[in-house]
Amino acid sequence: MTLHARYPSIEDLRRRARARIPKFVFEYLDSGTGREATTARNEAMLDELRFLPSILHGPQSPDLRTRLLGMDYALPFGIAPVGMSGLVWPDAERHLAREAARAGLPYCLSTVASQTPEHVAPVMGEKAWFQLYPPKDEGILKDMVARVKAAGFKAIALTVDVPVASRRERQVRSGLTQPPRFTPRLLWQTAQRPAWALGMARSGTPRMRFLESYMQDNRNLPSTEHIGYLLRTSPDLSYLRRLRDAWDGKLILKGILDPEQIRGIEAEGVDALWVSTHAGRQFDAAPASIEMLPGIRAASELPIIFDSGVRGGLDILRAYALGADFVMLGRAWHFALAALGSRGPSHLSEVLQKDMEANMGQLGAAKLDDVSARLILPEWART
Repeated sequence: MTLHARYPSIEDLRRRARARIPKFVFEYLDSGTGREATTARNEAMLDELRFLPSILHGPQSPDLRTRLLGMDYALPFGIAPVGMSGLVWPDAERHLAREAARAGLPYCLSTVASQTPEHVAPVMGEKAWFQLYPPKDEGILKDMVARVKAAGFKAIALTVDVPVASRRERQVRSGLTQPPRFTPRLLWQTAQRPAWALGMARSGTPRMRFLESYMQDNRNLPSTEHIGYLLRTSPDLSYLRRLRDAWDGKLILKGILDPEQIRGIEAEGVDALWVSTHAGRQFDAAPASIEMLPGIRAASELPIIFDSGVRGGLDILRAYALGADFVMLGRAWHFALAALGSRGPSHLSEVLQKDMEANMGQLGAAKLDDVSARLILPEWART
C-alpha cells in the first residue's frame, strides 16, 4: 500500500504522529494557548471561504509556479519555523532543510531551533530564511545577523507577535521544561515510543543551541519561558531600523494582523509582511489570520506571506484567493516527520501539490491568479 493510500491528508499524518511520539512532545507541537479558541477560529474562518466550481472549461494542467522576493518557486508554499523542531523528531531541522532544498521550497529556521544555522547550512538550499526573535543586546543582534548571513540564509523574518511569553496551558500541563528534564512521568511516556526514544538516544537531548551560545545559564525553565526570554526584547520601530541597517538581505515582518499598524512600515525597508496568529499559540482572543488578510492586502503593496490554520491544499488556495502571495505551514511538516521519519516531508510536499491541483481542476483554474475569480466572497472579507 502506498503512502498516499495510507496518509492522504495532514490529519492522517497528525494521527500517525500522535501514535509515534511521547505525549509531552505531541502536546508541545499540537497545542495553542488558553482554550485554543484562536486555533479553532483559524480553521473555522478558512472553512467559511467557498468557491463556485466551474464546468465545461476543458482539460486543465494547473501551474503552481510563483515568484516571491526575487526568487522563483515551483510550489507556492514553504516550511514555517517551529521552535525546538528537534524535540519532535531527531535531526528534524536538517530533514526539513533537505526537503526544502530538494523541492525548492523556502525553509525558515527558528532562533529557538535545536540546531544552529551553521549546522543546518550544509544541507539547506538556496532559499533558506531565518526567523529572528529579537535579542535586546545590540552586540548579540549584530553577531546573530553576521552568523546567519555567513551560513547562507537569504532572508530574516523578524517575529513581532511575541512581546511576552504565552501560557500555553496544555503544553505546561505536559510537564515539559527547557532544556527537557526527563522526570519519571516523561520517561514512562518516552518508553512507550521506542522509535522516537532510540533516535533521541543517538542524536542527544535537544537544546536551543543557537541561544545557548550567547549565555552560560542553562537552567531548567518552563517550556513557555525558556532561555530565549532571558535574551529577547519586544521590538519597536527603532529596533526594526537597527535590524535593517545590520542586515542587507530580504527582511520580512512576521506576525502582522492589524492593517492600521503597518502604516509607515514600508518606509523602513521591509520587503514582505507575514500575516499570522502564531498558529494560535500566543493570544486566545485574536481574530483569524484569514479574517485580517483582506484588510492587510488593501493597506499594503508589499508581498504577503500567510500562515495559521492551513490543513491542506484547498486552504492554501483560499489564502491566495484573498490576496496572499505565499503560504507557510509549520505543524504539518512536523506531523509528517513524526509520522514517517525522513520520508515524511517529501510525502507532505506531494500531498499538498496533489490537493491543490485537484481543487484547481474543479475551479477551472490554470494558474494561482485564477482562483480568486471563483471565490464566493463572504461579507467579512469585503474591504
